Amino acid sequence: MRDILPALGRWYAAGLPFGLATVVEVSRSAPRDPGAAMAVGPDDEVVGSVSGGCVEGAVFELARDVVASGEARLETFGYSDDDAFAVGLTCGGEITLLVRRVTPDRDPALGAVVESVAAGEPVGLATVTDGPAPRGATLAVRPDRVSGTLGASGLDAAVTADARGELALGATGLRHYGPRGQRREDSVSVFLESFAPPPRMLVFGAIDYAAAVARIGDFLGYRVTVCDARPVFATPRRFPEGVEVVAQWPHRYLRDTDTDARTVICVLTHDPKFDVPLLREALRRPAAYIGAMGSRRTHADRAERLAEAGLTEHELSRLRSPVGLDLGARTPEEVAVSVAAEIVALRWGGSGAPLTVTEGAVHPSRS
Repeated sequence: MRDILPALGRWYAAGLPFGLATVVEVSRSAPRDPGAAMAVGPDDEVVGSVSGGCVEGAVFELARDVVASGEARLETFGYSDDDAFAVGLTCGGEITLLVRRVTPDRDPALGAVVESVAAGEPVGLATVTDGPAPRGATLAVRPDRVSGTLGASGLDAAVTADARGELALGATGLRHYGPRGQRREDSVSVFLESFAPPPRMLVFGAIDYAAAVARIGDFLGYRVTVCDARPVFATPRRFPEGVEVVAQWPHRYLRDTDTDARTVICVLTHDPKFDVPLLREALRRPAAYIGAMGSRRTHADRAERLAEAGLTEHELSRLRSPVGLDLGARTPEEVAVSVAAEIVALRWGGSGAPLTVTEGAVHPSRS
């Protein structure tokens, strides 16, 4: 839903009612993850997607009905064996949607979510999907305060505690409670969405390849910073708008920068005087991906230097080098696609092999 929040915020601020459909549960080869959303606003304007096109027409009509009636609905769409052209998911999966009418008076929590996301602050949104609690009721949960209510103080307290835990992990999914928040009961289903600040992508080496990697990192939703010790290269005009550019020695910048389990680090300098101290720092801190550019000979020399600098075999095993997947890439833009493909594959456990030679579901089942 993060992608469509700017439109939702405009409608919300203007007091215009809209229908919001959110994927709250999926099974088998569903095309979108929980949290994917589509909204139908004034003059039937549509933003977002819940299935990549399979059921959007039906969801559009459903959202219009919900706006007119004001009654939130829970609907499941799946593949129809009898008629593959009927409303359903031809990919063979199944998605469950919560569709609700949103206005400021009935959903004060959404305004808090819009404000927090715009400010880069972490926030969670809890929404009742089923059970003896008001369906569609919402609670916005920040680390230090809440907005809205799910209809019972005990339920609010239990969900607040869980939402803060999920927010710390950046997790989204269904949780179950009793009507007053009892944890050993499951009569009330609540969908918890985490809106953590965007993950960081740190690109070191202000070369042409860095500009392409920064561009695709921004496209993938990362907050991108490019760092280089040479001020003549580390200038904002050489990089896409919105990318932070820092002129500083790379290892010193990284030493003073927080990273976490979602952070991506791309080392594109392939110069030992920059690479070795930088990678020595990077490989000993949290990160989802650490990749370094260079030939196999460069990699072997770099690995030897890092081992001499005291890095262990386990620490060196975290390094993805030479960086990227084998796509035969040549241009900076092609290399950026190769790097992005490796980051995505590592994030979701993909093999990187062509789908034509793999077997099983294209979208593996979510646990």
